[in-house]
Amino acid sequence: MQIITDIPPLEAHWGCAFVPTMGALHDGHRSLIRLAAAQGRPVLVSIFVNPAQFAAHEDLGSYPRTLERDLECAAGDGATAVFVPDVDVVYPQSEPLAAIPLPNVGSEPALEDAFRPHFFAGVCGVVARLFDLVRPSVAVFGEKDWQQLKVIEAMVRSEPPRWGDIQILSGATVREDDGLAMSSRNIYLDEEQRHRALALFRALSVSQGLSVVEAEALMQQELSKSLLEIDYAVVRDAETLGPVCDGPRRGLIAATLDGIRLIDNMPV
Repeated sequence: MQIITDIPPLEAHWGCAFVPTMGALHDGHRSLIRLAAAQGRPVLVSIFVNPAQFAAHEDLGSYPRTLERDLECAAGDGATAVFVPDVDVVYPQSEPLAAIPLPNVGSEPALEDAFRPHFFAGVCGVVARLFDLVRPSVAVFGEKDWQQLKVIEAMVRSEPPRWGDIQILSGATVREDDGLAMSSRNIYLDEEQRHRALALFRALSVSQGLSVVEAEALMQQELSKSLLEIDYAVVRDAETLGPVCDGPRRGLIAATLDGIRLIDNMPV
């Protein structure tokens, strides 16, 4: 497996199946790499902790970094190459990058866009830059970050001459045996906190088949019982993330547990 740190070697991998990550790979990330490998193309994984999507009070400095293990995992799951750039490679001082207009799904639903107003500008900026450098035919994102997935899909549709040849594939959320969604931030949880974190999965599970009002009320009750601070616990249209219409619905939760912010979602 090739390890790439600069831009020129990327040209040999144009047309690949691409899996962008921030490292600290867990089985959720690994399932995305395996999904990419199943497309029958060379697989490029990027590992880059993107400073542009962290606010000043968030955990950029302490975000888990496990590069040696990540490289072993990527190789074992079928990666052809891993791109591990420094910040000045992604954001060159000599080449200011144009801001990417946020799609409506990244600015209007009052979900992550409201509670982390810097976040999607940072995500779109780095994904756009990586797409332009890597030029993949397929890019794979996880459903655990559902709003992010919808934002990336909309961003690609917004500029067909630039990214119209990229197919966005989604990988299902991978869970622990007890239902906890896998996340790089789960390593922050001690045993007691991890038990309380299961409230997200329980909240989404009890909302199945209920009206929006009933589902949201039960989700909030379940989260409150475990003393989580709720940013949102809502049922939305699965595509627009606006009010529920006639199509598929998605339950989405963001809550903080002793300073550790957790998200989860599932069809409801």
